[in-house]
Amino acid sequence: MAGVRVVLVGPPGAGKGTQAIRLAGSLGVPHISTGDLFRANLSRRTELGLAAQRFMDAGELVSDEVTVGMVADRLTDPDTENGFILDGFPRTVAQADALAELLARDDHELDAVVALEVPEDVVVARLLGRGRGDDTEEVIRRRQQIYREETYPLLRHYASRTVTVDAVGEVEEITGRVLDALRTRT
Repeated sequence: MAGVRVVLVGPPGAGKGTQAIRLAGSLGVPHISTGDLFRANLSRRTELGLAAQRFMDAGELVSDEVTVGMVADRLTDPDTENGFILDGFPRTVAQADALAELLARDDHELDAVVALEVPEDVVVARLLGRGRGDDTEEVIRRRQQIYREETYPLLRHYASRTVTVDAVGEVEEITGRVLDALRTRT
């Protein structure tokens, strides 16, 4: 499956980061995480990193313009020519439209959106099991609600490209399910 361009979507605790790393290795494409992009731009004190810092210092979400700018910059790196796994982007329909425009410049498009599906009670148990002080059940359930509200329009937008994968089970088993789903999609 050379040349695969995939977006991973799933609630907090679904295993997106873990699966993105495994899939990138299996498919020979880079894993691009917006969290990693933010950290890299902040540590290098790039113009985009400084702009992101201003939003974060004000307690606000980083704007679409800054987030898209970081992703656009990363997608110009040579290692993305044959594809990528995007983790954490896009989060909104506006970001999805911006991604489509970025890809169209090089006559590319997304091959698939993989929706990792996990029942809320399973995700809550996973996140509570991490033992982080800020991961109370109430906070976790609120994050799940926000995810559902923000992601539903995105999944509707990507309906023709979305493959849903059961993300409950052993890590290797889930990776196998995702790869099987991608084989049938691409």
